[in-house]
Amino acid sequence: MTRSRAGDTNVCGVTAAIAVIDGKWKTILLWLLESAPRRPGELVRRLPGLTEKVLTQTLREMEADGLVHREVHDGRPLKTVYSLTDFGQELSQALAPLSDWGHRRLEKLARETPSREAPSGGTPSGEAPAGPLPVS
Repeated sequence: MTRSRAGDTNVCGVTAAIAVIDGKWKTILLWLLESAPRRPGELVRRLPGLTEKVLTQTLREMEADGLVHREVHDGRPLKTVYSLTDFGQELSQALAPLSDWGHRRLEKLARETPSREAPSGGTPSGEAPAGPLPVS
C-alpha cells in the first residue's frame, strides 16, 4: 500500500486506517507514545535498527496524519517531545482488539507447533524480554 492512499477519500475505512499505520515502525511508535510522551533519542534507543532519519520521516508522516503532536521547548539545546494526539489515542485504542487477536494467533501457532522455537523476539514462556523492544 502506498503513502498516497492515506488521503484517498474513495476507499473503505479499513484501507484508510491501514494506509495511516502502514510501515515498519508506525504501530510500535503508536504503542510507545501511548504510554507517555517521548523524546526522539529515547525512541531511537528503544528501537534498535531505527535510524534518526527514518524516525524523523515516520514521525512527520504521523504528525501530518494527525496522530502525533510535536512540541519544541525553548532552550539550548532545543528539546523536542512527541506525544499522541486525541486522534492518535483513538487509533491506538481501535488497534487494541487487533493486537489481542495477533497475540491469540501467536499462541495458537505455538500450540500447533510445539517443537518450533519461540518466535523471534519472544521468550519460551511468552513473556516479553527485558531491554529494547524486539522488531520483526
